[in-house]
Amino acid sequence: MSAEGTPSFDYQILSRILKLAWPYRKVFLVAGLFAILLAPAASLRPYLINRMVDDYIVQFDLHGMLQMTGLITLLLVLEVILQYGFIYSTNLLGQSVIRDLRKSVFSHIVDLRLRYFDQTPIGTITTRTISDIESINNVFSEGVITIVADILAIIVILVIMFMSSWQLTVICIATLPLMLIATYVFKEKVKSAFQVVRTQIARMNAFLQERISGMRIVQIFTAEKRELEKFRIINREYTQANLNSILYYAVFFSGSRNHFCFGPRAYGMVGSQRSD
Repeated sequence: MSAEGTPSFDYQILSRILKLAWPYRKVFLVAGLFAILLAPAASLRPYLINRMVDDYIVQFDLHGMLQMTGLITLLLVLEVILQYGFIYSTNLLGQSVIRDLRKSVFSHIVDLRLRYFDQTPIGTITTRTISDIESINNVFSEGVITIVADILAIIVILVIMFMSSWQLTVICIATLPLMLIATYVFKEKVKSAFQVVRTQIARMNAFLQERISGMRIVQIFTAEKRELEKFRIINREYTQANLNSILYYAVFFSGSRNHFCFGPRAYGMVGSQRSD
């Protein structure tokens, strides 16, 4: 539970978002197929490179090395094609969903009572209709399907690592609880940081909309400097909110990419252990 007493993850909201993708279920299935095919393709490349070094380059086997180079090249081409299809299909799905959602939200807005528009800044409504809905695209382009693809890739990597050296694999897996704890902390920090970012950008849009549409009033009362100072404060707070979220990303990913046990270093360690 969060500090406000609401669940940190709302499965009901996720279910509602996924239902929006039902009209595009064929695209969803195609993206899922690309995710399934990408898992072994992306995971086999470092293994093949390791085999080429141990079995052909070290043994000065030029013919075998050329054959392995051709195989790796074909695998790279296949991986590029699959990656292109995956990225395109997931983003096509996300953009199609948010297009329909924007239309639905606007249809709802035009039916609201005038009292709502008197009480709510236009900039806030604009932010909710454009920026906040646009972020839903990440659920499909970097969310559900990508998580499935990553889980499949981890499974394939674990199988290859256990086949190569189960001892080193167990050592790598022993660090996994630390990674899970770090991921949870990162998730909570980034969630709160982006809530602040959303609040600040809505505040900035509302301020700009009101001042620009009422610029005649601002100039009549010669309040340009006062409004500029207010905008400077809002702009600084919005910038700081973004920098805070970037800080969490920088700390987390710089550590996880260098030390996560399923990275290229683990392949090299496991491959060398098996060849010995």
